[in-house]
Amino acid sequence: MGETWQIRRPRRGVPRSTTPNLRGMTRAELGDWLTREFGAPRFRADQVFAWLHARRVDEFEAMTNLPKAERAALGERASVERLGVDTVQRAADGTRKLRLRTADGEAIESVLIPNDERGFTQCISSQVGCALDCRFCATASLGFTRNLDTWEIVDQVARARELLTADARSEGARWIPRVTNVVYMGMGEPLHNFNQVRRSIDILTDDAGDAIAGRRITVSTSGLVPAIERFAREGLGLEVGLAVSLNATTDAVRDQVMPINRRWNISTLLAAVREVPTSRRRRVTFEYVLLSDVNDTDADARRLVALLREFRCHVNVIPFNPHPHAPFRRPSDRRVGAFVEVLRGAGVQCWLRTPRGDDIQAACGQLAADA
Repeated sequence: MGETWQIRRPRRGVPRSTTPNLRGMTRAELGDWLTREFGAPRFRADQVFAWLHARRVDEFEAMTNLPKAERAALGERASVERLGVDTVQRAADGTRKLRLRTADGEAIESVLIPNDERGFTQCISSQVGCALDCRFCATASLGFTRNLDTWEIVDQVARARELLTADARSEGARWIPRVTNVVYMGMGEPLHNFNQVRRSIDILTDDAGDAIAGRRITVSTSGLVPAIERFAREGLGLEVGLAVSLNATTDAVRDQVMPINRRWNISTLLAAVREVPTSRRRRVTFEYVLLSDVNDTDADARRLVALLREFRCHVNVIPFNPHPHAPFRRPSDRRVGAFVEVLRGAGVQCWLRTPRGDDIQAACGQLAADA
């Protein structure tokens, strides 16, 4: 099982600047750095952190409650570099897709999806390309360039919030919609970039910054079992949600759709998920992308019920979002409805995810591939 598939290696490492980007430090790390570099008082970290993540300033000179000499010194010994906004596309259903540029010129994607709370769920990326090669995913066609640094993950949310603010003001809206939920389901396998994702969660949930509740953050995985085991050991399941991209009910089909299954098959994957601690308010999510004539029969639905019966979970059924980089088709609405009916009839907590943003290439990786 282990000889037929390997995780892709990155083409290069994360770029390292001569000065650290303070956007990628947790508040505790920022405090340690400021004390070490400047002998600054501990409250200085609270001030700088709030300027970066609550007010989202672009330069140290804007941090007006810091002494002028200290602002100048920070400018010499640290960075607050941002992602560039390359393209913003808007769909008829309100979905917005951002193509962002890293400092070394790479294209990454983030998607804003309207939710029922007059806010948005943001799907963010964790890698440039992806280390895995799921057959239905447009990102897989890009190969794997590198992991994203912590600040590059966090700044996707900041850029999205700035976009929503600018849009609301230009439209004369009475209120500015917020990013209420964050899902690590964009480009890349989040658990393959575990350390940076972990740190970004600490930053995004900090009350002095974006203050996104942990219960509103979900980390997705294609089935990277050793990282799921670490997720369990470190108790992350008590802080944020875990979504497992399953997409098949037999190893034969999953081997073809998701080659990672040749390394860690369904039973091994579910054994790892079984050990993830969850809070009373959270369930494990299983993602199931429906592919016409591949994994969408009533028999598949019944096998899915049997596989997941023991878990306190819910299932997201996602009709495939067609794109030219994969040979699959979206099932008919009738077939999708029949599949969902089998799950619900068996008592499985199930949501049907309506495809969003078809008119703006919202399948993950499409916009970056065009770049």
